[in-house]
Amino acid sequence: MSFLMEIPNRAYEIQHPADLTASARSTARILIVCETDSDTDRLKKLFRGASLDSENVENMTAGCESARSGRFGVIFSTPFTGDGSWKRLIEVANQHSLSFEIVLLARTFELDQWAEAMQIGAFDVLDVVFDLPRAPEVAQHAFGAAYLKRFRTRADQVQS
Repeated sequence: MSFLMEIPNRAYEIQHPADLTASARSTARILIVCETDSDTDRLKKLFRGASLDSENVENMTAGCESARSGRFGVIFSTPFTGDGSWKRLIEVANQHSLSFEIVLLARTFELDQWAEAMQIGAFDVLDVVFDLPRAPEVAQHAFGAAYLKRFRTRADQVQS
């Protein structure tokens, strides 16, 4: 049997070796957690151009609340907002068994901070000044990783 993964404008049929019976359709949705309107506007424009749905919030509290809804596969976030760190999103994912990926948007990020972010659970770190044009491509890869997390979690539940 096959498992269907749908990303906007693309569908992938994946054969699972355990031949699990499952069907999953998910809308690829992106949450942007950013206080800077110009960065948010640039991201939203890039995502629209790539036919990706996105929503935005301006602080970490609203970001965590939105993340809890389970509607998002990828979250693009600045490392810090006035009310907290992106690490709160990791806590939300762990507490609620959510399978989203986090991409950090940084203006200044030291190599040791980048390494720590990757160890803690960030999918990627993009430099806001130079890397934003890559955001839709990174989002597509992150959706795939989030899908695999969900699939692995479901497969583990079926085997238990």
